[in-house]
Amino acid sequence: MTEPCDLSAREARRLIGRRSLSPVELLESCLTRIEQVNPAVNAFVALDVPGARAAAKQAEDAVMRGDDLPLLHGLPIGIKDLDETAGLRTTWGSTIYRDHVPTQDAGMVARLRLAGGLVLGKTNTPEWGLGANTRNAVYGATGNPFDPERSCAGSSGGSAVALATGMAPLCTGSDMGGSLRNPAAFCGIVGFRPSPGLVPSEKRALGWSPLSVLGPMARNVDDLCLLLSAMASDDARDPLAYTMHGAGVRSAPGLFWPPRQIDLAKLRVAASEDFGQAPVERIVREAFQVRVQACRPMVRELAFAHPDCSGADESFAVLRAAGVLATHHERYRTRPEECGPNLQANVEEGLHYRLEDYAHAHATQTQIYHSFQSFFQSHDVLITPAITISPRPWRELYPTEIDGQRTRNYFHWLAMAYYVTLSGHPAVCLPVGLDAKGMPFGLQIVGPRGGDAFVLGVAAALEEAFNSSPTLRRPVPSIEQLRAAPPISSMDGFLGWG
Repeated sequence: MTEPCDLSAREARRLIGRRSLSPVELLESCLTRIEQVNPAVNAFVALDVPGARAAAKQAEDAVMRGDDLPLLHGLPIGIKDLDETAGLRTTWGSTIYRDHVPTQDAGMVARLRLAGGLVLGKTNTPEWGLGANTRNAVYGATGNPFDPERSCAGSSGGSAVALATGMAPLCTGSDMGGSLRNPAAFCGIVGFRPSPGLVPSEKRALGWSPLSVLGPMARNVDDLCLLLSAMASDDARDPLAYTMHGAGVRSAPGLFWPPRQIDLAKLRVAASEDFGQAPVERIVREAFQVRVQACRPMVRELAFAHPDCSGADESFAVLRAAGVLATHHERYRTRPEECGPNLQANVEEGLHYRLEDYAHAHATQTQIYHSFQSFFQSHDVLITPAITISPRPWRELYPTEIDGQRTRNYFHWLAMAYYVTLSGHPAVCLPVGLDAKGMPFGLQIVGPRGGDAFVLGVAAALEEAFNSSPTLRRPVPSIEQLRAAPPISSMDGFLGWG
């Protein structure tokens, strides 16, 4: 019998609406799963059990009264610990804010509550979301659900693990260098980087920078589209969420959910295993080629091609450092002993750049954008590996080499994701089986400019096609093994970055 916590969000919502599943029953099932497996992986780091139970009871009462029910009514949601939750500790993974309890929700969280979602708790993240290994000095490391001694990537690692293990049907994340896509790839779930401004964020220090976005995570594309429908909005607090005056263009009913129906047989697909320059592990290249061959008979045409991303590594490094400098310079200057190594490295790097470097980085980003526009005139979608390596032990803060090639910095191994970030195009990570080491493999699907609904429709069609394959469908971790596993907190190096 399927436990309520293992139901898809769509099915759980349907059953709630039919009075066949109580929001209270669903919440208690999620809490039981958290109690059973969270010690092994440390995905949820702060829970609001009383608040969630009170909200679930209110949701149940609304169902029994026959009220009109909002989109996410009664669905528990995990919130990445970079977004404020009223009355629930929000630390950003920083010891400076170890005991911080906000009095207000972040805008995105408020929208999810308004849509009927139940804020269950906070999911783990690296300090300030910097880096793709979910570890910090407040809550410690988060382990991969397929092997708790391996990395779950990041920075939305806690959310990805919570979803993969059935702790929550929906979770939120954010993405600059792949933080929605990287952990999705490592943990076997779906992560989507929307077009900048689609999910408004009022918190970016550089309000017109398109690098950082908020986005949804789920176990399948349908559920992800459901969550995106509640997250997307027009909000004047975000300069990138621009719109026509008085016209809501991002939250129209049916825009993202249900997913758009796409005929794969009409698609012109491009495939690239490395964008011609990223350091990609051989095991990832081999797994990607298997997925390419599986896609080939489904589509109109498939060619190996990619946009020109020359200079992308340098451009992203400068623009990323500028964002970190704008957000964290004062914190680093006054409390350096409470700043982790990734934050220190980016601030110090940013202080050495000149205005000439910044101008050149922006110009290169613009060239890459134009390259993507030309590319998508002759291709409908681009598929690539979502990340450059198979999961490694989380004690390795970041890969310093990939198949003998030295990495440039602590985020160079995220190149497959951040090349797309620079373009501003939407991209989804779809779980497609396991690699040769038995770890999840994620396929990155990149869509045209503004093609959020389109690329999610493509992902839904591929997901449906792969579901019939025992080797290419979404992998599921063993809950029994995680129940029996030792707590990750007992492992050497669990707390901090050492």
